[in-house]
Amino acid sequence: MAAFDLERDANRLDFRLMLHGAVTLFWRSHLFAEAVDWMREHGYTIVQLDASAWTTDDDLHSAIAAALDFPDYYGRNLDALNDCMRDVVAHAYGTTEDATGLLLAFAGYDAFTRGRPRTAQAVLEILADQARCAMLTGHRMLCLVQSNDPRITFEPVGASPVLWNPAEWLDAKRQPSSVPHPLA
Repeated sequence: MAAFDLERDANRLDFRLMLHGAVTLFWRSHLFAEAVDWMREHGYTIVQLDASAWTTDDDLHSAIAAALDFPDYYGRNLDALNDCMRDVVAHAYGTTEDATGLLLAFAGYDAFTRGRPRTAQAVLEILADQARCAMLTGHRMLCLVQSNDPRITFEPVGASPVLWNPAEWLDAKRQPSSVPHPLA
């Protein structure tokens, strides 16, 4: 099942925001608030977080874990965040299947980015990857990022590497065999 119908949904705000990726920047707070309100009115699970007070990675992990009801064993690192976001996409916690989708809305993300730029970038990458996974199963997940710095930039997120197929994923599976092929 598709998450959107091109003919029916082309003018919806969520579709327009996701058209170029799952993560969208906002500078003007009122436009950010209007987008969050629109999503709420259209049945999204809303997770709003104020990133302006985060000074450490633990601040980020504590806030996200509490907001999305992560399990107690959450490892409070980026690998664990990725794992738990996969569970969120599968509706194990953090949102429900009957919601239109999930919106993660980070206000003041520039303050966190100044102090923890690599973590801030990695979080957006994780969310973009998990949003793509959600779309593959017919679900919607968006991330809105409000910045008080109108010049803030991030590296692209959501890029997909060209991976080996599952049968040849391990390097050892791509080594020439020393045993001659029976048909050779």
